[in-house]
Amino acid sequence: MNTEWWRDAVIYQVYPRSFADSDGDGTGDLPGIRSRLPYLRSLGVDAVWLSPFYASPQADGGYDVSDYRAVDPRYGTLDDARALISSAHELGLKIIADIVPNHSSDQHEWFQQALAEGPGSPMRSRYHFLPGRGPDGSEPPNDWDSIFGGPAWTRVPDGEWYLHLFAPEQPDFNWNSPEVAAEFLDILRFWLDLGIDGFRIDVAHGLVKAEGLPSIGHSDQLHLLGNDVMPFFDQDGVHEIYRTWRKVLSDYPGRIFVAEAWTPTVARSANYVRPDELHQAFNFEYLDTAWDAAALRKVIDSSLDAMRPVGAPATWVLSNHDVTRHATRFANPPGSGTQIRTPGDRALGLRRARAATLLMLALPGSAYVYQGEELGLPDVTDLPDEVRQDPSFHRANGQDGFRDGCRVPLPWTRTGTSYGFGDGGSWLPQPDSWGELSVEAQTGVEGSTLELYRSALKIRRETPGLGAGDAVTWHDEAPAGVLWFERSGFVCTVNTTKEPVRIAAPGDVLLSSSGPMPVTDGAADLPGDTTVWWQI
Repeated sequence: MNTEWWRDAVIYQVYPRSFADSDGDGTGDLPGIRSRLPYLRSLGVDAVWLSPFYASPQADGGYDVSDYRAVDPRYGTLDDARALISSAHELGLKIIADIVPNHSSDQHEWFQQALAEGPGSPMRSRYHFLPGRGPDGSEPPNDWDSIFGGPAWTRVPDGEWYLHLFAPEQPDFNWNSPEVAAEFLDILRFWLDLGIDGFRIDVAHGLVKAEGLPSIGHSDQLHLLGNDVMPFFDQDGVHEIYRTWRKVLSDYPGRIFVAEAWTPTVARSANYVRPDELHQAFNFEYLDTAWDAAALRKVIDSSLDAMRPVGAPATWVLSNHDVTRHATRFANPPGSGTQIRTPGDRALGLRRARAATLLMLALPGSAYVYQGEELGLPDVTDLPDEVRQDPSFHRANGQDGFRDGCRVPLPWTRTGTSYGFGDGGSWLPQPDSWGELSVEAQTGVEGSTLELYRSALKIRRETPGLGAGDAVTWHDEAPAGVLWFERSGFVCTVNTTKEPVRIAAPGDVLLSSSGPMPVTDGAADLPGDTTVWWQI
């Protein structure tokens, strides 16, 4: 058994609510995902990461968990989860589940009991309950802001306040509580025994808060996120928790942990993947990098340099359920952010997205693909306000709140009430144009984005110079705006400019993101916004 499969794995993220609906209620579910596993196998991915499918009131798309050992009835049953895991393994696919240890739902039995028992009760110590400031306790205990906007504290009828770094329906656990630590060790074993191959840890950087919960003294706290260590994020104490978690996996060879860790630098992210902690950490610095050769080379080098000393693979990701799809981000001017409400230049965005994908898949380490990016889907930027469900959209001064645009259910067929997503429509409206972007419309069509992904993943799997590793060799004489690197007989050239660039052909063309790549007399014109793979 290859217990280090994760070092060069391509992992496909499924947002269960929006992938495939088996019962026609407009919401995706586990049987729907199971029915589409052969598609994922044919795409060529190695593992499937499932966003939360646990019992939840869905105040934040399932990231508000009320029961960590139960499947939400919207998505199916525990038997459906078992069947999905079993079918995936039969196809040679791994299954990674989200786990949400920073906070629970306010409907979790612990929190409900804490409310009922009142101040000073043992159950309240499992969360952060505190008296307020001021003579009548009417001010929050400190000045922390919620990531979703507004104060990070909500007052309950008995006068105490509880901490929620996200929505009020998501109270933060107090990880100083031994009961919290023990509970999550048991939850890990529950799902590992069910056959799960690993966990993606939501808000992995947030579990431990600075002692005394000190105020920040800054009124624009969201702009500090990712730029500095905050009293509620990236505290050193989280690492002892993950050392304890890693010991659990000694009984489960080949299982892994992946950290969603927003940190000021990729070097700090490397702290989460030291040999006795987690296996991978998402590379958000790479995701946030503009389509620019110098900026990309800088973040690639810093990522590889940071991971090398700890022996962990770098990870690369372009899209996920929290950010505008990269086909739309690259269609907008640099600096527009990661949540965008303007469509931009669709043709330019798709061209750059295809080129960015081949660059990502050529880099050493593990890559993450978000559902639908293999279809070249853009973000749905014109959703009516009344259908939006992102909680931060409805709270002032929080995240932009446009995450619904990347969560619109997938198109599988050219026609139908939801383009094959299910028989009963879809929980978010799909654009009329999505039929021609569907799996059916692109399958077998030369030059389609879907077939580009299939070809790239097949070549990646079959080419010794791709996959695992910790270094690339740069061609420093590359023209301005061009990235050019070599890996064990493989060369990747990327033109990030809009104009073609004449280059000496380094070998035989394996794949081009923009179609056929003619080579004449040992030279070629590398089209603008194009990546080409070469075999030396």
